[in-house]
Amino acid sequence: MKRTRTEELSMPEGMHRIQITMSFPLRWVNSYILTEPNGKVSIIDPGPRSAGTEQEWQEALAERDLTFEDVHQIVLTHHHPDHLGLSGWMQQMSGAPVLMSARSRQETDFMWGTGASIEERLPAYYLLHGMPQQKTVEIKEHMRTFISQITPLPKVTIIADGDTIHMGGKGWIAVETGGHAPGHLSFYAPESKEILCGDAVLPQISPNISLQPDSDPEPLQSYMDGLRRLNALEVERAYPGHRNPFTRFTERTIELIAHHEERLGKLTERLQESPAHAYDICLYLFGDRLGIHQLRFAMSETLAHLQELIRRGLARQEQQPEGIIYISTSV
Repeated sequence: MKRTRTEELSMPEGMHRIQITMSFPLRWVNSYILTEPNGKVSIIDPGPRSAGTEQEWQEALAERDLTFEDVHQIVLTHHHPDHLGLSGWMQQMSGAPVLMSARSRQETDFMWGTGASIEERLPAYYLLHGMPQQKTVEIKEHMRTFISQITPLPKVTIIADGDTIHMGGKGWIAVETGGHAPGHLSFYAPESKEILCGDAVLPQISPNISLQPDSDPEPLQSYMDGLRRLNALEVERAYPGHRNPFTRFTERTIELIAHHEERLGKLTERLQESPAHAYDICLYLFGDRLGIHQLRFAMSETLAHLQELIRRGLARQEQQPEGIIYISTSV
């Protein structure tokens, strides 16, 4: 994934960044504590659940002379396990409301709710697009590993796009975008020109854009539309879900759009050579040495880009007699 250099910013008074452990290669997710004038705190994206991360939170609160009783609200940018995971447990510990968008709540139910079957549907979807059957078996097993990271699911209070959420003595406007996660919320403080941007804009890596069955049918278009909306905000300091807080927010939105346009061009050139299924294109883009976690991201990202080419009329798909879907150029 595309990387760019970034600076490390000190945190402003009343805001703390807590680095909660998660799996390789990201290693940690940024959670944030925002202190209210009355001493209560808001917590942004508490991270994935494990015995170790529960201990990390107990220590992080104790180091700041806080307890779970001081937690006023738990605010989620999106539904992915590395952001949502501990929210249900933290809600049980604190009694605090958990806030997220309605679409994020819908995606949570789709992925992790009672009767959810993403561990069956996603491997079947990949099989249609050329992934070897043994790899799809590994994907199925991999998906099941997330259940412990998000249990229990929280009782959710809905935030709508444009709502103002009061955190750390400031009003933060909810800005809903898609692509990385349907219903993703960033929180913009216009007076201080700060943004809590979750995974919508990351300073060094390109956020994963995934096409999955029964979710956003055109996630790359959604993502780039969201970047253009975020680009219109006047931002001086950005607090992302991964890597370090940064200042080059506007420039970074432009870089990310350019990165995806470049990748679309690369895919068009590849398809002009010969039709291919998405798994072959995935190996072409990302190589064949990915672990199963990264392979899932790479496969869905490949599918998202191929779907964008189809949306633009630059490619088409056709299911072969053996059942595999191939993509070819339409020009």
